[in-house]
Amino acid sequence: MTFSGENITIPDELVISKIYLIRNKKVMIDSDLAELFEVETKVLKQAVKRNIDLFPQHFMFELTEEECKNLRSQTVTSSWGGQRYPHFVFSEHGVLQLANVLRSNRARKMSIRIIEVFIKMRELLSTHIEILQKLEQLEKNEIEQDKKIILIFEYLKQLEKTKQQELKQNSRARIGFKQNQ
Repeated sequence: MTFSGENITIPDELVISKIYLIRNKKVMIDSDLAELFEVETKVLKQAVKRNIDLFPQHFMFELTEEECKNLRSQTVTSSWGGQRYPHFVFSEHGVLQLANVLRSNRARKMSIRIIEVFIKMRELLSTHIEILQKLEQLEKNEIEQDKKIILIFEYLKQLEKTKQQELKQNSRARIGFKQNQ
């Protein structure tokens, strides 16, 4: 029986648009996850704080003020004119753990859907890396072939030069003592 996000019909592009690269990690912001899980951000954060021991640093971390400023234009702000507390951001594993902490059917299904998108992104990236490696190999081969072709032309030039010298030598008028034959 596959549980693969049944009854959740959210396009991959929507989930991908909510994945950010922060501190060289692909993460999702608490407010975006709250929206997808259909809970208030406040409820989500409270659940995390109550179970903080389940969220090691590579599952979840809090943004610095500078990181919050960088995201401010892209995130929803509170009614008081700004985000009152720094965002929590969750890695792929943190999203799964978050669903366990929230304990709602929607959160479990949505987390599976999000994990599927993370997996697709990884597979796509893997495919792109393979293509880039093949292109690099082709480029190296092309450079090696170019070097070989240049070397062949150098040999041909030397051969032509030798032939020209030989032809010049043979067409020169002979000097010296001639014997009768």
